[in-house]
Amino acid sequence: MGEKTVLKERCPILQFDDLGDERGKLVVIEGSRSIPFEIQRVFYIYGSDHDVIRGQHANRESEFVLINVAGSSKVRITDAKEEFIVELNKPRMGVYIPPMVWKDMYDFSEDSVLLVLASTHYSDEEYIRDYDAYVRELKEQS
Repeated sequence: MGEKTVLKERCPILQFDDLGDERGKLVVIEGSRSIPFEIQRVFYIYGSDHDVIRGQHANRESEFVLINVAGSSKVRITDAKEEFIVELNKPRMGVYIPPMVWKDMYDFSEDSVLLVLASTHYSDEEYIRDYDAYVRELKEQS
């Protein structure tokens, strides 16, 4: 399986350049340049209540970058060994999540718009939605 890395190193916080001027802000995100994959799917989450938890899954193949383009939210990221929480609260900041990493998005502000960039088209078969099954699959891989 290769050399083990610390989870925070596998899921880095990304900072995007502000290319704006006196007319306003401009952030450009390009696949395989600003982020480590070609973008195949884009979706966003908004209108979630403060108490709602989204995500609650891992993906076998997909890579993601999560960016709060408005408001804020938190992301709990775990590989069943380590865990950390990222607060996404700046539109120039994102977090990269590789395959086989569990994610929970929560604590959405009222004005939150969470943009998600994905490396694959949607396929229900690659989602692991049960945490215990996720842990078992990780053990089988090692």
